[in-house]
Amino acid sequence: MQIPIKRAIERVPGGMMVVPLALGALIATFFPDTPKFFGSFTGALFSGALTILAVFYVCMGASIDFKATPYILKKGGTLFGVKIGIAVLLGVVFGQILGEAPVEAGIFAGLSTLAIVAAMNDTNGGLYMALMGQYGEPRDVGAYTVMTLESGPFLTMVTLGVAGLSAFPWPTLVGSILPLLVGMILGNLDRDMRDFLSRAIPVMIPFFAFALGSGLDLGKVWQAGLLGLGLGVAVVVVTGIPLFLADRAIGGSGVAGVAAASTAGNAAAVPAIVAAANPVYAPAAAHATILVAAAVIVTTVLVPLLTAWTARRFGPSPQPVARPAAAE
Repeated sequence: MQIPIKRAIERVPGGMMVVPLALGALIATFFPDTPKFFGSFTGALFSGALTILAVFYVCMGASIDFKATPYILKKGGTLFGVKIGIAVLLGVVFGQILGEAPVEAGIFAGLSTLAIVAAMNDTNGGLYMALMGQYGEPRDVGAYTVMTLESGPFLTMVTLGVAGLSAFPWPTLVGSILPLLVGMILGNLDRDMRDFLSRAIPVMIPFFAFALGSGLDLGKVWQAGLLGLGLGVAVVVVTGIPLFLADRAIGGSGVAGVAAASTAGNAAAVPAIVAAANPVYAPAAAHATILVAAAVIVTTVLVPLLTAWTARRFGPSPQPVARPAAAE
């Protein structure tokens, strides 16, 4: 007898990230002593998020090919630059308003510069490639090769520093990107290593999501609900319009730009990593994780709908099928 567990999880938007995250949060909320009670390897599953993420970024790096074509560099570089540029701009603006700490009270309680930057910085690669496979060209799919550089906490740390907030010492910045670089070197030196390590990328996601969830208090989730919805919509609107216009400016239809206006599932891990690197962000990290996870779900639902509409409205018209000439 087979139970379609994986298929059921994948029906949930961002399911491989969201479902384990929710499971970890449920256990942490209602059975908080579980890790201590079982200890050993079971306990380590609740507290090993950073270690699992370190391995994840090595595998992610291995999937990045240095030999990107000029088109891929042009398309991917443009989308990458616009997405990061918007995150930096918002980081500067909200850094001046909020600083490092989250909003303490009111309808915006829990919102922080960290949450905003982490949600804006990283594109959902799987979603982008799936949408480009349906509405774009094969080389549009390859543009994500460049955009994978968004992955991880490095650019979020740089953005927060540029925004004038608490900076990070250079060894911490290097350490945050070193696993990705090591993976890139391994994957480009040996194609077999690329294939071997790349296959582990989707496997890691539910494990670090569960560990992240185990640090969340569900009693505060309801408070972040509307904020999470608003943050997800903001990601689509605030990044989607400039990405659409930038894609059109370089000769594209705009479809790829809209497809890139999402938040990656692994972006929910960034607040915890940033807080581990600089404790001044610790008060914002728990709320930011919930908000970014919500943004993942919202953008996963909205972006495919908007991409399909953009493809119908601005995409190339389908070529008519040639018919054989009628016999005279």
